[in-house]
Amino acid sequence: MRRTFLILGCVAVIGLLSGCATPYPVGTIFTEVGLPAGVTSQASYSKVGRSQCESILGLVAIGDASIEQACKNGNITKIHHVDWKARNILGVIGKYECVVYGD
Repeated sequence: MRRTFLILGCVAVIGLLSGCATPYPVGTIFTEVGLPAGVTSQASYSKVGRSQCESILGLVAIGDASIEQACKNGNITKIHHVDWKARNILGVIGKYECVVYGD
């Protein structure tokens, strides 16, 4: 009987922790996704800028993953499109990257 309650409790906790609404798909154990964030009518691009931030244990987050910082890093003044990448392992270590394409 006790084992049944333990198993049900574990299933409930996993369900509660993995069912939250987020701006990108999240895996309970591992996440590695790339998503489009925005597009303009520019015909082509010649430069790429990147910015990133990191999260540790969901308690500490450092870095600047903004579009503005990615433009500065890539010396971009006109944006073609933006991609967003996320990698998260067990919610312990997360890396998030903004990639801006433009001129």
